[in-house]
Amino acid sequence: MTETLLEIDDLHVAFDTRAGVVQAVRGVSLTVGRGETLGLVGESGSGKSVTAQAMMGLIDVPGRISGGTVRWCGTPLVGEGVRRAPRNIWGREITMIFQNPMTSLNPLMTIGAQLQEAVRLHLGLRGAAARTRAADLLNAVGISGAARRLDQYPHEFSGGMRQRVMIAMAIASEPRLLIADEPTTALDVTIQAQILELLAELQSQLGLSIILITHDLGIVAGLCHRVAVMYAGQIVETGAVDTMFEQPAHPYTQGLIRSTPLLDACDDRLVAIDGTPPGLLIPPAGCAFQPRCPVATAPCGVPQVLTPTGTGAVACCRAGIDAWKVGAA
Repeated sequence: MTETLLEIDDLHVAFDTRAGVVQAVRGVSLTVGRGETLGLVGESGSGKSVTAQAMMGLIDVPGRISGGTVRWCGTPLVGEGVRRAPRNIWGREITMIFQNPMTSLNPLMTIGAQLQEAVRLHLGLRGAAARTRAADLLNAVGISGAARRLDQYPHEFSGGMRQRVMIAMAIASEPRLLIADEPTTALDVTIQAQILELLAELQSQLGLSIILITHDLGIVAGLCHRVAVMYAGQIVETGAVDTMFEQPAHPYTQGLIRSTPLLDACDDRLVAIDGTPPGLLIPPAGCAFQPRCPVATAPCGVPQVLTPTGTGAVACCRAGIDAWKVGAA
């Protein structure tokens, strides 16, 4: 059994708006083991990034964590009675790469100053030692001429290089868990492949655990060990990557896979999922995917809970049916 590092239990996140309370995350439960890569997938707006921000304690007004707990190696980070998590966990043992590196880096500070700030805060290094460590980090993520690059500003770097700098900052504190939120957004496919290869190499060298947030199933298939599928703020299916791609149980998971082009399946027509995700001001009483599901029945009108299967868990009373073949028949 792999040692469990992160445990999320029944997490709820809400946002207070003029129109009402948006239930962005509704009862999410997840675990991440040592050295494991967990893929968190789903359409835009499904709650992936909000879940990650809640793990890092980054939910600010008008948002709030309205229920559930997050524990790191048994230590509560989020939950009732937890005022502030130990500083040596967030930013030290758990770090995060955000979607857009240009907006995450300070345009008025050199790359070296920003890297040295992370090194100073988490490792206590200063002066020449901090600069040397910053240069080592740039070398570790494949940026040549590190000593010269330290004195340059973010606008002098390409998009792929800025993403490498963000990865360097994330591993500066020698973390045990790295949360990568769409780390290849807006990068061309060649640079995407380089970034993903870099993450895999760092995981092998440092023993990192990774939570990879993406909507690209190709990335999940190549990098992750397990996958959790989110829809309308809830986890609808979890399982090993190989099993999920070969035998997806939930109709939504099946739809995501069938809408993804595959090089070895040129004869199959891609299937789009009709409709849009529901609004979460008033969450659906039953299965949130019911209005878009081609095999929905009356029992789908009641709440669906994650039920263990032989290889994972699924929240669907019609699990296992090839929904899109049935729907097309």
